[in-house]
Amino acid sequence: MPGASAAARMNIGQVMDLLREDFQVTIPKIRFLEAEGLIKPERTASGYRKFSSVDVERLRYILRMQRDHYLPLKVIGEHLDAIDRGLEPPPIAAVVPTVPTVALAPDGMPSAESFQQRGDVRMSRKELVKIAGISEEQLAELEQFGLVRPRTGTSLYDEDALLIARTAAELAEFGIEPRHLRAFKAAADREVGLVEQVTAPLRNGRDAAASARAEEAAASVAALSVRLHATLVKSGLRRSR
Repeated sequence: MPGASAAARMNIGQVMDLLREDFQVTIPKIRFLEAEGLIKPERTASGYRKFSSVDVERLRYILRMQRDHYLPLKVIGEHLDAIDRGLEPPPIAAVVPTVPTVALAPDGMPSAESFQQRGDVRMSRKELVKIAGISEEQLAELEQFGLVRPRTGTSLYDEDALLIARTAAELAEFGIEPRHLRAFKAAADREVGLVEQVTAPLRNGRDAAASARAEEAAASVAALSVRLHATLVKSGLRRSR
């Protein structure tokens, strides 16, 4: 801001500290936004960037428009130009996809119907990272440990991948990293094996309805399995208090 003292200016590391809590941001990202002309921090005689509080709020606006409204930089630049000229930017309607609703039983547990749903959501890798609020590095780790993968035969991700990625991001806030989630994947694989073992005889039926009966049974057993798992965890936590 004109007339502000040099002490009020921040270096790029201090700006990162202010933004990191709310946004997935890196120093190269900030430099890129500067190169695009969206922010214009001051430069010292030796070439170091110095940011004012106005610069930081401008960065927050840019990052929020990208994250919450999926706006391209060109459109964000037009908004900033309007703001610079004393105008109000146009109202923004949310355009980021939301996680599909999961059918729940009265007690809040997933129902058998939720295991039979087939969603039509398809996302690119870039879209998954943005919508789930994770970094490329986090997605790579989730894939490394077999927690997330594209749909078979494609490079696109479905809503299950989105839910897993979002959940992993929330767990990461408690210090639980993707490598710690291998136990969840192993337990899930064992439950899937049990469901398949139970429903295999139904799938081998010779009548036309055999496949449908197997699907219904698999959904019911899966829902009961999740219910039992969740209740055992809840019971165990109560005993440990």
